[in-house]
Amino acid sequence: MSHHHTRELSPNQCSSSLVQTIDAPLALVWSMIRRFDCPQAYNRFVKSCTILAGDGGSAGNIREVMFVSGLPAEFSIERLDELDDDAHVMKFSMIGGDHRLENYQSTTTLHEEEEKKDGETYGKTVVIESYVVDVPAGNTKEDTCLFTDTIIRCNLKSLAKISEMMARNVKG
Repeated sequence: MSHHHTRELSPNQCSSSLVQTIDAPLALVWSMIRRFDCPQAYNRFVKSCTILAGDGGSAGNIREVMFVSGLPAEFSIERLDELDDDAHVMKFSMIGGDHRLENYQSTTTLHEEEEKKDGETYGKTVVIESYVVDVPAGNTKEDTCLFTDTIIRCNLKSLAKISEMMARNVKG
């Protein structure tokens, strides 16, 4: 698990890892995370996504993500670096756009966890999302990480809420 989230940092970069436990089966959560072509399914800050190169599900694919108003950017161009359906790993990089997150690289991994309650076993998913990004001129590492962590934390909470609602609907 840790080798996916360990990176070498240059002096002008910052990084962080965030963890979200979701009360839903891994397969359900992975079905949303792996959709490089549809981050708006759980990402509240994404208005739309267009695949510019590829089929949306293979390493090397490129997408343009349009953000909702109110963010300090309108769009991002992103490349899918890795999508491993067996290990439940997704990596992508921001390679363009009008944002200040230069050299942003994200890794998301999913891990299955079981919980026993009242004699029954329930599947949970632990999502770990880590990133590395350049610190923009005029900003501190702390400010850059705080901003980026806040966006990711909101996205992970949204993913949890949607996944848990879907899991309840499947159970009936």
